[in-house]
Amino acid sequence: METISKIALRNLQIEDYLELRSSMIEAYSGLDDAPWKEHEIKKLLNIFPEGQLVILVDGKVVGCALSLILGEADIDTNHTYEEITGNYTFSTHNPLGNILYGIDVFIHPKYRGLRLGRRLYDKRKELTEQLNLKGIMFAGRIPNYSKYAKEISPKQYIEKVRMKELFDPVLAFQLSNDFHVKKILKNYLEGDVHSLEYAVLMEWNNIYYDESPKLINAAKSVVRLGLIQWQMRPLKNLDALFEQAEFFIDAVSGYESDFALFPELFTAPLMADYNHLNEADAIRELAKYTEPIHQKFQEFAISYNTNIITGSMPHIIDGNLYNSGFLCKRDGSSEMYTKIHITPNEVAHWGMKGGDVIKTFDTDCGKIGIMICYDVEFPELSRLLADEGMQLLFVPFLTDTQNGYTRVKSCAQARAIENECYVAIAGCVGNLPKVNNMDIQYAQAAVLTPSDFAFPNNGIKAEATPNTEMTLLVDVNLDLLKELHEHGSVKILKDRRLDLYEVRKK
Repeated sequence: METISKIALRNLQIEDYLELRSSMIEAYSGLDDAPWKEHEIKKLLNIFPEGQLVILVDGKVVGCALSLILGEADIDTNHTYEEITGNYTFSTHNPLGNILYGIDVFIHPKYRGLRLGRRLYDKRKELTEQLNLKGIMFAGRIPNYSKYAKEISPKQYIEKVRMKELFDPVLAFQLSNDFHVKKILKNYLEGDVHSLEYAVLMEWNNIYYDESPKLINAAKSVVRLGLIQWQMRPLKNLDALFEQAEFFIDAVSGYESDFALFPELFTAPLMADYNHLNEADAIRELAKYTEPIHQKFQEFAISYNTNIITGSMPHIIDGNLYNSGFLCKRDGSSEMYTKIHITPNEVAHWGMKGGDVIKTFDTDCGKIGIMICYDVEFPELSRLLADEGMQLLFVPFLTDTQNGYTRVKSCAQARAIENECYVAIAGCVGNLPKVNNMDIQYAQAAVLTPSDFAFPNNGIKAEATPNTEMTLLVDVNLDLLKELHEHGSVKILKDRRLDLYEVRKK
């Protein structure tokens, strides 16, 4: 092949027709004339100019993609090529439809093998996103099927091509471009002897499609997280705790954080007044502060316009002691979450019980999950939350030593990878020499990510300085998670063998 200096992709113009016609005749060998006449191209450019694309090599038109907009209901029924194009009049084009329907793609045979067709497909996808259409559909020929029609059905042929047992140049190309088979159409294109007039209705879904786009309160794609690495220090009373907490909430709110995350049991300094009691009685005294703290943090969430995850605190329900926290939303509502897995230490020293509710939470930044410390070491929990659509997982924790912290962080990082989500962890630092069973702490707040090209190589978006009181402010892009789910190097959630195993709630 001769040297190529420049490849360009742009919208088709009527001035391109002569070169377009020449390339069409070469691409559709066996035809006496080009399948599309000049008046037909002119009409397409009249009704939907942005949907008609050409690719040029050194200024010469060598490929083309032609499209219409149709309603999904019109495509889901069995149809022929004549019907879908309005007998080549394009009267079926509906500017209010939600599907980009491809009516033709071709590349001059001299320039095949350069992946120019992929560029046209990618541009169609980009256009679909820009126009907020639900997806792309078209009926693709299966030109090699006639060779195998006596032995296998069209359905079997498609499966063998998908598994690479057989090769079909059109279908294989479409499958490799993230299109999936929707149905088989009979008698689609009259005279297509190679496909025996069968066609495969292919579909690509726009993951950014918004059926009812909102101008106000639209879902955010970039979410700012404020993680609070809390220093354990003596506190005179509850007001002192509120003063310190408000300082941090004010700080992260000043940077317009969507979430403020506090650590597990950050209220422990208030237990110093009960150090003369045994540990189980002391923490039950601390639990008396839980509801006032909940109410105050709900006020902070409203006044500082940020969603607050209150870490956790001891909570007595029906006489039983739990480790619970609250999601205080900036809209004035709140929800409780409870630690499911209780550590041996919490059972032995405090007599705590584990909760029994596994759920995600709806917020103005999408679905989130919250798991307290030890819970993140059990992968089943986060998998259940991922199945409910969780994109952000918050893990308030409290660890006394570095090896305990390593367990939490390592497991949190695994949860981010296997569930295609972001995980934010925040803990307490410092020491409380006058509080039994809470004397030392070790922490390093972090935001952890999946491990793929769109994310940091080490899977760590940001980390705080270890064992230092500070805030960590981090932006995470939820759209990257959608891209990962559909187009990642590996597709963990999609590739699960659900025919062999499942994780479900009882």
